Amino acid sequence: MAKKRGLTFYRKEKKINRKLLLEILSWIFSGMVMVLLAFVLVYLFGLRTSVIGISMEPTLANGQEILIDRFVFLLKQPKQNDVVVFLPNGNENAHYYVKRVIGTPKDTVLIKDGLIYINGDIYDDSGIFDRIENGGIAESGLTLGEDEYFVLGDNRNDSEDSRSSNIGIVKKEYIIGRAWFRIRVGGVETGFIK
Repeated sequence: MAKKRGLTFYRKEKKINRKLLLEILSWIFSGMVMVLLAFVLVYLFGLRTSVIGISMEPTLANGQEILIDRFVFLLKQPKQNDVVVFLPNGNENAHYYVKRVIGTPKDTVLIKDGLIYINGDIYDDSGIFDRIENGGIAESGLTLGEDEYFVLGDNRNDSEDSRSSNIGIVKKEYIIGRAWFRIRVGGVETGFIK
């Protein structure tokens, strides 16, 4: 019998492989989750900046690259001895400053005879840092308000910090995050910042 030629309205029905379709969708979903997770992790923990100047020596060196944790201060307040990254006076055109928190909200800070007093008690830096030659605006004492922090560089006598009137007290809203990890530069090792 000869094959019919001509117009036909019958199509061969294509079957969709359900298992293959589910596999493809799971790969797409997994990829989207990974991209979202990577974005969140980089946003919260991966902001990278460099230290400018010698004000944080010996902890951080000039040009040292650091990673900033922006998430931690959403959950809790900065505490004494945290190394924070902030914009001076909220100036978004300025470079990031990296300093150590000495005074927290409601503390009274006084720098007298080269020593730091917090609420009348000597601040214990275990002799790691030099005695302060210039107390700046803290020589006569000052009391911090709500969400205000007093910060100093670890290189106490070569740092522009809260003692300086052009930096002054740092408001919580100006703090970008906590410096949490340093990247190797020169002889300074990679590791967590203490």
